[in-house]
Amino acid sequence: MPGMHNWNQLPREFVRKGIERCGFRGENVIMVMNFIEPDIKVNPHKHTFEQLAICIEGEFDYHVGDEVYHMSPGSMLRVPPGVMHYAQPTGKTVAKNLDVFAPIRDDYNHLVEYQAADFAS
Repeated sequence: MPGMHNWNQLPREFVRKGIERCGFRGENVIMVMNFIEPDIKVNPHKHTFEQLAICIEGEFDYHVGDEVYHMSPGSMLRVPPGVMHYAQPTGKTVAKNLDVFAPIRDDYNHLVEYQAADFAS
């Protein structure tokens, strides 16, 4: 039986200085909570996955291609596959950015190993 979990109590992966993340999955979807400290070194990147980005806490500018979107709690945007993107915090506190991917990204499976029993055949 699937259980309840809390982002603030899940083990976090250290991505690089100023960024940590953890994950939670369903059958065909994964959510990744990113904890982004102010004044990080940004990391423009792109991938083959469509991504939905949601600002949960704090503020940041989200760069998608040539566009820049100022995000505050409740803001959402779509990052199409293959488009360069990155988040740049604009506040003085840790920002929380929730990313949603469907189907599940294989390279993020390690973030949800704690849920393995929920999906065992």
